[in-house]
Amino acid sequence: MTLYAIPANPVPEGAVEGYLVTPDGLKLRYARWNPIGPRRGTVCLFSGRTEMIEKYFEVVNELRQRGLAVAALDWRGQGGSERMLDDPRKGHVRSFDDYQMDLEVFMREIVLPDCPAPIFGLAHSMGGAILLEAIRLGRRWFDRLVLSSPMIELVGYAGRPMVRFIAKIGVLAGLDKSYIFGGGPAPISSRPFANNPLTTDPVRYERIAGLEQLPGLGLGSPTFGWTNAAFDVMQRLSDPLYPTALRQPLLIFAAGDDPIASTIATERFSVRLRAGAHLVIPGARHEILMERDAIRAQFWAAFDAFVPGPPLYR
Repeated sequence: MTLYAIPANPVPEGAVEGYLVTPDGLKLRYARWNPIGPRRGTVCLFSGRTEMIEKYFEVVNELRQRGLAVAALDWRGQGGSERMLDDPRKGHVRSFDDYQMDLEVFMREIVLPDCPAPIFGLAHSMGGAILLEAIRLGRRWFDRLVLSSPMIELVGYAGRPMVRFIAKIGVLAGLDKSYIFGGGPAPISSRPFANNPLTTDPVRYERIAGLEQLPGLGLGSPTFGWTNAAFDVMQRLSDPLYPTALRQPLLIFAAGDDPIASTIATERFSVRLRAGAHLVIPGARHEILMERDAIRAQFWAAFDAFVPGPPLYR
């Protein structure tokens, strides 16, 4: 068993889990589940930075109850996948191109051979940025994509041009594998619940904290290298022509009170889509799927209207 459980977060029954090996030799953890009831397709679940498959067990159960199989991946350097550095708490990657490698090997070795069609994608934050880049690169694995708080632009101090400049200088100075200034090994959930940036739900926040305390699952702050790579992607996403070039049915959710990903930037991006729609959920913080039931109900109502949707002919 490669999946971890805590009393408040049991492993959904019927999990098939294991490891993939990327072309550059890294081990990635994956898991998949069959649907409950008649099959309506498969949802591929892609998390954000710091997250792990275990964090989405509740979502896995909700998708399976909708007749959808689920396949989930831990990106390199986080969750149960192989870490990039000797210090396993550092969130590091050289380039977001490496995540495209992770995505491709997962789709080709796990999803396409073993999961029922049609194939849908559900991605949060950093995962959303990775999937948008995959569309730009011409990948056509998914019939429809749902993105939650995609990492199109950051807000607050993290989104300032000075931070991008510092990250780039840090990489040039050989600090690419060091924590970004002010960062450290503690996860976000180590902060008190009050005014946390993730969710207004205290029960789900406590569950997140419990998972991130498990040995080998938690992740701290990003490195200069990861931060610089993230800004490179966000610069591409900020091009007004970027969304107009995407040929993929998309449903994008933005959180009304998101202190991490820019709601305004997400709206600006979404209105330029040729085959997409977006919804801003008032009162939600960054992690919509970890929010209060009233907020999550709005997400699932829109999701159910979009997935599986009518058949698409390619």
